[in-house]
Amino acid sequence: MKPHIGILGCGWLGFPLAKRLISMDYLVSGTTTTKANMDILGNEGILPHYVELFNEGVRGSLIDFLKDIDILIINVPPKRKATEEDYLSKMTHLYEACKIMHLKKIIFVSSTSVYGEVQGEVTEKSVPKPGSDSAKKLLAAEKLFMADKDLEATLVRFGGLLGPDRHPVTYLSGQHELTNGDDAINLIHLEDCLLILTSIITNEWWGKLMNGVYPDHPTKRAYYTKEATKRGLPVPDYTKGYAGKTGKLIKTKTLDALKFKFMTPIDSSS
Repeated sequence: MKPHIGILGCGWLGFPLAKRLISMDYLVSGTTTTKANMDILGNEGILPHYVELFNEGVRGSLIDFLKDIDILIINVPPKRKATEEDYLSKMTHLYEACKIMHLKKIIFVSSTSVYGEVQGEVTEKSVPKPGSDSAKKLLAAEKLFMADKDLEATLVRFGGLLGPDRHPVTYLSGQHELTNGDDAINLIHLEDCLLILTSIITNEWWGKLMNGVYPDHPTKRAYYTKEATKRGLPVPDYTKGYAGKTGKLIKTKTLDALKFKFMTPIDSSS
């Protein structure tokens, strides 16, 4: 019998993931922080739950959501304006609930932003040096779940996300005097995100730390110039980069060892 999957956070990534898993004949529960979205989830065959995590505790049906699932996918990024303690408190409430319900298998969706100021080639063995508040929050939450040896937790750090109605060129278009034009891009399409997450479940890739980035790394100057032109947008203006700063080139050593094949190029229509 296939495991019952729970997705905490059915947004831009979690919602299509739930639909993909349902198409693969999994039973899927999903959460939303907006009660008005309960019907939207239910209409897609997702068992809906209203759950909101706060610094002080939880609002909604977290225990009911967790009690029947076999695998939890945590897809709740920190809010930019929240303090590190706020986000860690939220994740601590979730972690404690998982322990109470004896949940063992967890996929934690994170970001390559935790590597922060690391320069050059970056692998899963690189030591993160987060610079932004949100990256520090993610790293703290990662450690909370990954340090527990009683959990079969897999951590996925995705690069910049591409997909329907989402492409970083729309934010960069028309900007001037950008200084990182010679840095490599580290992006991944939504379809490959879904493929990685479903592959973890179907292949039982537990206890792993993996980067999720498409293995094609043109410079930001070349890539975003091409993508802006393709969309008829003003081309971002890049100046010469800072001396001695090379940027990050993120490698997917764990997925490579598992013979994973990326399927959707980063220049696909999004």
